Amino acid sequence: MRSLSHRRRRARRQRAARVALGSAAVLALVVAGLAVTHLVGASAGRHPATTPDPPTVPTTTSTTSPAQAQPTPIGAFSVGTTSLTTTAPAGTTGPGEAIPVEIWFPAADSRSGPVPDHVGGPHPLLVFSQGYDLSVQAYTSLIGDWASAGFVVAAPTYPHTDPADPGGLDEEDIVNHPADLRAVITDVVDAASKPGSPLAGMVDTARIGLVGHSDGGDVSLAVAANTCCRDQRVKAVAVLSGAELASFGGTYFAPPTVPILVVQGSADIVNVPACSTQIYDAAPSPKYYLDLLGAAHEPPYVSPGPVLQIVAQTTTAFFDATLAGQASGIAAMSAAGTVAGTAQLTVGGTAPPATGTCPGAPA
Repeated sequence: MRSLSHRRRRARRQRAARVALGSAAVLALVVAGLAVTHLVGASAGRHPATTPDPPTVPTTTSTTSPAQAQPTPIGAFSVGTTSLTTTAPAGTTGPGEAIPVEIWFPAADSRSGPVPDHVGGPHPLLVFSQGYDLSVQAYTSLIGDWASAGFVVAAPTYPHTDPADPGGLDEEDIVNHPADLRAVITDVVDAASKPGSPLAGMVDTARIGLVGHSDGGDVSLAVAANTCCRDQRVKAVAVLSGAELASFGGTYFAPPTVPILVVQGSADIVNVPACSTQIYDAAPSPKYYLDLLGAAHEPPYVSPGPVLQIVAQTTTAFFDATLAGQASGIAAMSAAGTVAGTAQLTVGGTAPPATGTCPGAPA
């Protein structure tokens, strides 16, 4: 695990960036005449559940068109949202505690507004894991892009990671999050099988992928590729500025393995490039490395602009190829991830050179 001083330094940097981002986002939404509370409302912290009941089936749905949800959607679908609550499984430090899960899904237009798209479904499922001290809502633009491109995206708020968590932040709880993630997959799949749920018939259980940023990338990688925590339902993973963690135990990349996309900012001082190169060089093919030239730790994933657009297009093409079975996905990924002076995509081989080592990673 990273040192406490490292985590504190990272939290301070993230908090400063988040304040600046939040102010800009609110201003943009107000100018656009949008309901700020609907799009970036207060983060949902983790609260004790009164009883460890089965997952709550989604009962409410809100929908927005891609144009409303984000300025430059990459897909053709409108986007709907719903939510469910799962519970931390036995064996974690907080069994029975509630974990809120926000869900974005592809929608079709109707006279009454956007409704869940069943004509093009069932759709691949992506489970997104947020970074430490960042809310799920910080990633709304990126998540909305994936949903507009035809993916159901579930985003849990893990214990003690959200800045508004009433129990406070505790990065050490990350060791329990792989089990939480596996429980979320199960509960979303179960909800999609229940008549009357907004997700009914929407999820293709044979096409499940993981994507995560920072600590969320660590968790996603563990569930996709570490013997400690692996879930065989997962068919592909994208790790956004993440790392291997010795704290999880187990062995990374023991067969069977899944396709992996590693995304890394070359100027990231939180999860340094050596973390991503360690992942990439250890992973077997098929593997892809998106090098974001001069990019830092958070902006490529939470700050709207050209770099986030590159990340959205490249990750979508990756999942199109590995989950949706689109033959054009690899070519689209190469085109999206190769931008002179901004991004470079490596296919197979080894990652771009990086100095130093990754704190907290296995030797």
